[in-house]
Amino acid sequence: MQPSHVEAFDHRSPLVSIIIPMRNERMHIERCLASVFGQDYPSECLEVLVVDGDSDDGCSQLVLDFAASHSAIPIRLLPNPKRIIPAGLNAGVRAARGDIVVRVDAHTTLAPDYVSACVRYLRQGKADNVGGMMLPRGTTFVGQGVALAMTSPFGMGDAKFHYSEREQYVDTVYLGAYWRKTLDSVGLYDETLRVNEDYELNYRLRKAGGRILLSPAIKSIYTPRSSLPALWRQYFQYGRWKVRMLQKHPTSLRWRQALPPFFVSAFFGSLGLGLLRPPARWLFALVGGCYLLANLAASTIAARRGGWRYLPLLPAVFAAIHFAWGLGFLAGMVRILIPLKGQSSQLTDQENSTWSINTKKQ
Repeated sequence: MQPSHVEAFDHRSPLVSIIIPMRNERMHIERCLASVFGQDYPSECLEVLVVDGDSDDGCSQLVLDFAASHSAIPIRLLPNPKRIIPAGLNAGVRAARGDIVVRVDAHTTLAPDYVSACVRYLRQGKADNVGGMMLPRGTTFVGQGVALAMTSPFGMGDAKFHYSEREQYVDTVYLGAYWRKTLDSVGLYDETLRVNEDYELNYRLRKAGGRILLSPAIKSIYTPRSSLPALWRQYFQYGRWKVRMLQKHPTSLRWRQALPPFFVSAFFGSLGLGLLRPPARWLFALVGGCYLLANLAASTIAARRGGWRYLPLLPAVFAAIHFAWGLGFLAGMVRILIPLKGQSSQLTDQENSTWSINTKKQ
C-alpha cells in the first residue's frame, strides 16, 4: 500500500515549480490558479511561474491581482515575447528554482492531490516523466460533445492518456512532471516545432532510456474547444506540425498519427478518380461508406456513454478531428516538398505569430 500524502511529505519535500504558459486566457487562468492553490502539497514547497505570451485580453493583470490576494504560494509573471508555448515553457524552466518541474496548461484545473501524486511517483523512481489522463469537460454543448469524442479511441487512436484508466508506461502523457535534472539532461522543449513540443521532448526522453508513466491517480480537467471551427484549427495545426517533428525524428510516427492523412488521401483521391472516371465511383462509395459506418458506430457508443442528445453532433466532431488532422498533415508535407518561392521550409515570424493567435481562439 502506498503511503498517504500526509505521511509521504514532510520538511524534506522537494521544491516544485509549476509552469503555466498562457496567451489570452482570461476565461481560464483564474480557475487554473485556484486549483494550484488548492493543492494538498506543502505550500512552502511550491512556486508558480506564469509565462505570458504578449496577451492583450487582460489575463496578465488577472494573474497579478490573483498574486496580490493570494500570498501562500509565490507567483511570478514572466514575459514570453516569442508568444509560442515551447518558448514559454523554456523560459519558465530556466527561471524555476524547484527540483521538480510540473507543466500545467491554462485550460486545465488540477485535482487537489495532483502535485503530491506526481511527486510521489517521481520519488519512488517509477518514471522520469509522470502524468495522468486528460479528463475533458466542455463548457458549451459543442464543447461537451468534443469532450466525449476526446475520450473515444475512434477519435484519439491509441493515445492512452485520453481514455485509459490503467497505470502503464506510454509514449507520452498529458502535461507531465519531471525532475529538473532530467530536463537539463535531455534538453528543453524544441522551439522550432510550435506544436507537438511535449511529444517531441518525450520522444527524446525515451530514446535516452527514460520511462514515461501514465497513472489514473494523477487527475486534471481540461477545457476543450467550444466550437467546431476552433476544433478544426486546433487539429489542422496538430497535423501540420507533426510533419515538422517527423523531419527531426522520422521513427517517431505512430499508426494513430498516420491513419488520418492516409484516410483523407484515400477519400479525396477516390473522389477525384470517380469524377474523372465514373465507373470508379464505387471506390469513393466504399471509402466514404466505411468511414460513415465507423463514425456512426463510434458516435452511438459515445452518446450512449455521455448522453443521447449529443448523437447528432458527434459525427461532425469526429469528422472535424480526422479531416483537420489529415489535411493539416498533407499541407505540412506540401509546405516542405514545395516551399513558396524565395522562402525556406521554416515558418516565418509572421506565420509563427499567426499560429500563436489562432490556436487560442475558442
